[in-house]
Amino acid sequence: MLSDLLLPMLSPARRIHSVLVFVFAALMFCAAPTKAQISPNSTAQTVWRMTTEYPENNISGIGLVTFADRVAARTNGFVTVTNAFDNQLKISSGEMPRAALDGRIAGGDAFAGALSGVDPVLGLSTLPFVVQSVDIAAAVNSRARPLYEKALAARGLKLLYLTIWPATGLWSDRSLAGADDLPKLNLRAYDANSSEVMKAAGANAQFLPMDSALAGLREHRLNAFLTSGDGGAGRKLWDFLPYFAAINYAMPVSIAFVRNKAFAALPEPMQREVLAAAAETEQTQLALLAHRTTENYARMRDNGVHITEPAPASLVAALRTAATGTITAWEAQAGVDAAAIVEWARQQ
Repeated sequence: MLSDLLLPMLSPARRIHSVLVFVFAALMFCAAPTKAQISPNSTAQTVWRMTTEYPENNISGIGLVTFADRVAARTNGFVTVTNAFDNQLKISSGEMPRAALDGRIAGGDAFAGALSGVDPVLGLSTLPFVVQSVDIAAAVNSRARPLYEKALAARGLKLLYLTIWPATGLWSDRSLAGADDLPKLNLRAYDANSSEVMKAAGANAQFLPMDSALAGLREHRLNAFLTSGDGGAGRKLWDFLPYFAAINYAMPVSIAFVRNKAFAALPEPMQREVLAAAAETEQTQLALLAHRTTENYARMRDNGVHITEPAPASLVAALRTAATGTITAWEAQAGVDAAAIVEWARQQ
C-alpha cells in the first residue's frame, strides 16, 4: 500500500502520527452503521401513504388512525404512516390494490366486498346471513385469514389487519313493512354479491362505490342503501334515508394492506414492529366493535332515524331465500377451503 512505502521516509514522530490516523479511519469505517443498525430514534426513514373511502370517525378511519399511532410508537418514528380519509385521494376500495402496486399509495384499508374482483375469497365476509354475531365473525375471519393473505400475496400485497364492521342493515326513505316493499327500492349495494341478492329479492339494486352512491342519493336516483349503522352514521344518511331495518345481513370486514415491496424494504426489526402494531390495531378494532352498534343506534335515533329491530319477518325471509343461489355460486368460485368455512359458520 502507498502508506507502507511512505512510512519509512517519515520521522519516528510523524510515522506514529500517520499510523494513528490510519487506524482511527479504519475503526470509523468499521463502525459505520448498516441500514438495519440505524437508530430508530433518527428522523423517519420511511413514509407510507394509506387511504380509506370512509371518514376518520368511521370504524375504518379509526383503524388507520390507530395503526399510524402504533407504528410511530413501535418504530420510534422510523416508519411514519400518513392517512387520507373520506376518499380524499379519489381511490375507491376496489381500486386500492392497483393504486398500491402503481406506487400512488403504499396501501390502504379497503372494504373487502369490493375486493372480491381480485379474488372471490375476499368476498366471504359479505355473504348474506352466514354470520350473525361478533364471536362468530371473529372466528370465521380467523379461519379465513390464511386465505385472505394468500390471495393478497399473489397480487403483491401484504395483509396488515382486519376490521370487522357492525351488522349490515337496510336504510331507506320509507318504512319497510315487508317483502312487498322491496320492488319500490332503488338501492345501493356494497358489492357484486349483495347486488345480486337484492335483485333476486325484487329490488332495483346496483353495486356502487361510496362516492357514486352518495351522488345518486343527492340526485334522488337512489332511495335505499345497504350498509351498517356505522357506514350510514359516518355519512349522515339520515339526511335522505330516515328509516333503518336491522336485517343483520352480514358483518363484513375491511382489509388493511400494504404493497409487499414497501414492507420488504424495511429492516427486519422494523418489519416485526410494524406487524406487532398491526396485531394491536386488530385487537383494538375488535374491542371497539363490542359497543359500536349501541353507540351508532343512539346517534341515529338522535338524528331522527326510525330503527326497526328486529326487521319484518317477511322481509328477512325474502332476502334469505334470494341469497341461496348467490352463496352457492360464490362457493363454486372461491374453492373448497372457503366453502368449508361457510359451512362451519352455518352450523354454529
